[in-house]
Amino acid sequence: MSYKVLSLFSGCGGLDLGFRGGGCFLDKNFSKNNFQIIWSNDIDKNACQTYHHYFNHPIVCGDIREILANNHTSIFNNPIPLESDIVLGGFPCQDFSHSGKRRGFDSKRGTLYQAMSDTIVKTKPKVFLAENVKGLLTLNDGAAIKQIAQDFEEIGYHVSYKLLLTADFGVPQKRERVIIIGTRKGLLPKFDFDTLSNQNTKWMSVQQAIGDLESKNEGDVDNHFWSKAKKNKGQGNNAIKKENPAPTMRAEHHGNIEFHWNKKRRLSAREAARIQSFPDDLFFYPSTSSAYKQIGNAVPPVFAWNLAKAIEVFIDKNINKENQYVARVNL
Repeated sequence: MSYKVLSLFSGCGGLDLGFRGGGCFLDKNFSKNNFQIIWSNDIDKNACQTYHHYFNHPIVCGDIREILANNHTSIFNNPIPLESDIVLGGFPCQDFSHSGKRRGFDSKRGTLYQAMSDTIVKTKPKVFLAENVKGLLTLNDGAAIKQIAQDFEEIGYHVSYKLLLTADFGVPQKRERVIIIGTRKGLLPKFDFDTLSNQNTKWMSVQQAIGDLESKNEGDVDNHFWSKAKKNKGQGNNAIKKENPAPTMRAEHHGNIEFHWNKKRRLSAREAARIQSFPDDLFFYPSTSSAYKQIGNAVPPVFAWNLAKAIEVFIDKNINKENQYVARVNL
């Protein structure tokens, strides 16, 4: 059985890649999942260009709030489907980040989860998954995440959330992200994060992930170009340690992406993509600075694949159990 997926804030497609499955990262194959992306959206034109060239279906480029307000008018020729099984959304996180201004709900972007909520009300999925930064847990002394969870509960979903470290799931990066999973009341029980097993007990070092690129000349490999920003004070001006997973790849670094361990240059966009577990055949358009931003904004596909696999098993187990119960009752 294939589950229909509606993807919001899709960016260059990290979550979508993981849910679709069937890809390869560092010679390791990841099985195809029973999820079909039927509709996707992002506001960033460059990310949409990258997504459109890689996936075999279109992406609607525009503000989700405008799309919801004009869903069945001529302003958009690809309206949101009226039903889905899964809604995905890594809603914009900069305003919740510890490294940002932490404006949270006081900004327009900070309330974009409400657009996700509106989409869920319209399409009534079995499950939704939202992703955000660690800072969401501490914003307003924890009141922000409680408010978000309450809002989703009120539209008919059990809500679970947990802070996860991507290095625990085969990603060569110490990226911490809050994962929020909602399951439709009356259809599914609450999702238990204890069922999400770590893929690896041993972390992957950044040298394992990008060591082969160190000797490559700039431009020898797609997107293997790097920022020429000189070393200065502040975040992103230290060299990564090759024996460890890399630090979080950031979207907004204004060229100050971390230096390679050889200290001769900064990380290239392709190296950042590898650190995020993107396959090498995904090309990021149209420039290096845009590639850095798209990569930093994305959910690592290998991490997403693990989430997708756990959700697929969860739905299959519980939906089948419900169907078996109904069948017994009707005997």
